[in-house]
Amino acid sequence: MGTLFDEAAAAGTRTVVHLDRPFDIAPRAGTRWTVTELAHLVRATAARLADAGVRPGDRVAIVKDNHWDYDLLACAAVRVGAVPAQLSAGLDTKDLVTLLERLRPAALVTTTALLTRCRDLAPSAPAPLCITLDAHAPGAVHLAALDATRPCPPVRRPADEPLVIHHTSGTTGLPKLVIHSTRTLVDKLARFEAVRYPGIGIRPDDVLLNASAYAHGRTFCWTAVVLSTAPAEIVVLSGDDPDTADPLLRAHPPTVAEATPAGFVRLRPLTTRLDTAFRRVRLYISTYDAVHPPALRAYLTASQHPRPLWMQGWGQTETGPLTFRFHTRRSALAPDAESTARLLGRPVPGRTRLRAVDPDTLRPVPRGRPGLLLVRTAALALGYVAEDARWNAKRVGEWWSTGDLGVLHRDGSVSVLDREVDSLPGMSCLRTEDALEQRLPQALECVVLGVPDGDPLPVVVTADGRLDPDAWKQAVYGLPSLRDPAVLTWDDVPRTGTGKVRRATLARRLTGSALAGTGRWT
Repeated sequence: MGTLFDEAAAAGTRTVVHLDRPFDIAPRAGTRWTVTELAHLVRATAARLADAGVRPGDRVAIVKDNHWDYDLLACAAVRVGAVPAQLSAGLDTKDLVTLLERLRPAALVTTTALLTRCRDLAPSAPAPLCITLDAHAPGAVHLAALDATRPCPPVRRPADEPLVIHHTSGTTGLPKLVIHSTRTLVDKLARFEAVRYPGIGIRPDDVLLNASAYAHGRTFCWTAVVLSTAPAEIVVLSGDDPDTADPLLRAHPPTVAEATPAGFVRLRPLTTRLDTAFRRVRLYISTYDAVHPPALRAYLTASQHPRPLWMQGWGQTETGPLTFRFHTRRSALAPDAESTARLLGRPVPGRTRLRAVDPDTLRPVPRGRPGLLLVRTAALALGYVAEDARWNAKRVGEWWSTGDLGVLHRDGSVSVLDREVDSLPGMSCLRTEDALEQRLPQALECVVLGVPDGDPLPVVVTADGRLDPDAWKQAVYGLPSLRDPAVLTWDDVPRTGTGKVRRATLARRLTGSALAGTGRWT
């Protein structure tokens, strides 16, 4: 990854990258980049890191505003032989400080505001070396003031040593720091995705849109893929405001669109505008979590391609993708779309195996019965930083626990019902949420939370924080018994860096209790 951009430039890759705002590591360099220019930027950034004192084997924490230069900084750190740890700026300051204490980085690359946040909470320095991106700060060095011309030949580390550290989303509590190697992330994940599969592979004339959470592992792998497959253009959104994104997407209408589920929700108003920016999309890609049926339909309908596809991947930071499912206009409009939304396809043949077991006895359960989902994959991460016991507790012989409850069907496909820590007796929270979103067009999102006693508490997220009582009564007809809903706006809901609802935090805020399941497998 340290020479990824150099190799692409040397191969003559003509991909042009368009940004919605300049990079934080190059704030005056504009929003249009060639691969050759990106290669120079990575080399210059690596030289600056080396000039600051970053050495091979050092851990380098990266915490900044959301943008693709998270991955450019990570590639620069890899180039000098360091191990980047990408941490979301959306973390609570307390959680961020805790992760930094576990990580014990030799260097922290961040902004002055984030550095101040950490220093206000923790008396000790977050790292021996602090590098700021936006301005000078006391006790730190400014990236722009460092020598970008210092000779910095790439340092190559063995394929099975740590390459990069990412953290899990943190929906159920403090995120875990996941260590991946070149073999697990590049050889097993990125190389597999870079194959030009019929219908879903990246083509030379494609325009790729990514509206993601760039601190997370998905985009680091995506960066390796797009640089090796060389599409015509890449469009990068660092935010999810529809009005900000619309002009850029109209100027460079994508043919392949990838975003977080929350990003798709936030950008959905663009699907109904005249001459929609998604008119040329042939392939949508979603990871991190399932996308609810109303959003699927909106995007597939917005495309003017004769047969657009939606590729939904289910996986985790520790494992990479485990299953894939494809949606079409026909399947998204099918009468059973609501009930099959959590059917997440089949394991990747020859690469992934799944097993469902009883959560208490760990014995396999018959096909068609709910169980705790275990996985076997060669892409499994190396472990958690400073949490060896937690990692080992999730090992079940040669299998690894995903922490999800689901059903393996007779045809080999899998349905995910709930995270074990969020599970409730006699119902699937996720399926109930899908049904509510299907029946409440005004809802941006629905969440079902367990409470210490009595019926679950539904949370309905709307644009204005209001919900018609009659619409609610009609929506819950035939569903498991629920309490009266808590109605919130999008910004009222605590979220992870990927836009997922932080269920434990929301549950504590609204019910006084954080866990419904045992939490053993988180």
